[in-house]
Amino acid sequence: MSAEFWWPEFCVEPRPRTRHSPASTAGYNFNSVISVVQLGQVDYGEGLRLQRKLIELRKAGRIGDVLLLLEHSPVITLGRNAKAANVLASPDVLATRGVEVFECDRGGDVTFHGPGQLVGYPIFDLRGHSSSQLSAVSSQLQPSSAVEPPPARRKTLGAVDYVRRLEEVLIRTCGDFGIPTKRVAGLTGVWTTSGNSEARVGTGAPARPGESKTRPAAESKIAAIGVHISRSVTSHGFALNVNTDLSYFNLIVPCGITARPVTSMQKELGRDVNLNEVAQAVSRHFGGVFGSQMLWVETIDALVGHVVGVPLKTPEAVRRLRGEDDLALG
Repeated sequence: MSAEFWWPEFCVEPRPRTRHSPASTAGYNFNSVISVVQLGQVDYGEGLRLQRKLIELRKAGRIGDVLLLLEHSPVITLGRNAKAANVLASPDVLATRGVEVFECDRGGDVTFHGPGQLVGYPIFDLRGHSSSQLSAVSSQLQPSSAVEPPPARRKTLGAVDYVRRLEEVLIRTCGDFGIPTKRVAGLTGVWTTSGNSEARVGTGAPARPGESKTRPAAESKIAAIGVHISRSVTSHGFALNVNTDLSYFNLIVPCGITARPVTSMQKELGRDVNLNEVAQAVSRHFGGVFGSQMLWVETIDALVGHVVGVPLKTPEAVRRLRGEDDLALG
């Protein structure tokens, strides 16, 4: 088994050095296409199986880049850096609440997935994405979250910059719904300042009386990111809390972080949010941040044989949302 290099929230398997042609590393290549498949609710085990199949196909060059958007049945996942002590609930409690537990090969610690949470699994070959596209993204980084620029000799996208792009997609998506979010120095994911400090979701501990009057509310995590990269092909990805039941996070120490609570778009806005609208926003911003056209397809099977992509119909619920009968790219 080959050695692997690990970062706190993502991991990379080493690959041999390869030589790329100038055309493969040009800036914003809007001739590239990312196929988007929205699957609805999927058991976590099935989601892993789908990812593995798509990774094989992507490495073999039989498909292009793919973005899976879905929800999971209630599940706690443990990344390669996870500590078992960060699962606070007993097996009996987890069984009572219908929560499965899975170990997986992504980076990071412990997290929860469940209904009302939009999960995204990008299956991308990073060699097809240029690091020169980062200038527009990097300019929007918070001053406190400065990231070292990639080495000048690197022309294709690296692991750290890939994660920064995922954060940028989610920051822009939350902004579309009027939720200001940001990066936090030294941490991976997307964060907002919660106005509700009465409870600290994820620790199970209520705030002390008068706490909100003595100090500002803590930054709250609205989206988690944990990825795996093997031979330049990505898997796993992000989880954006839309209408998620946040009480599930009391079963764990989310991402091993005790000092900051977890929040959702629903909690920040005080209302339910249409998950299909969020999926559309995520797709749109993937196109902008990764410099690609977004091609919605209806099934996984439709991907095979369409390396670049052929215009097909978007999911019916999304077509109704947009009032469209035909595919739109962008």
